[in-house]
Amino acid sequence: QVHLVESGGGLVQPGESLALSCAASGSISSMNTMGWYRQAPGKARELVASISNYGTTNYADSVKGRFTISRGSAKNTLLRMDSLKPEDTAVYYCNIDNYGLNYWGKGTLVTVSS
Repeated sequence: QVHLVESGGGLVQPGESLALSCAASGSISSMNTMGWYRQAPGKARELVASISNYGTTNYADSVKGRFTISRGSAKNTLLRMDSLKPEDTAVYYCNIDNYGLNYWGKGTLVTVSS
């Protein structure tokens, strides 16, 4: 069983920064990809950023240059979000592709508002 726990969400003003962290527990392969997705009200869940075990990163066009994904180990990842915009408001979910299976965290709410 794999569990993902996100932390770091909250309310910030436009232009401010926020960092989200995700910790995985359970039987975790060293060869996995971790990522962050988000879902805004009334919209589909979308990929924000992902990082492979090799450190290869992938970003949505809407966050390139503002968000940075990193990982300290096979079991945790950090999403640094700078220059936040109101349109970044969403529930952010951590995801891991582990042995070909996808697991999700429960999500953390990020609200960007003045």
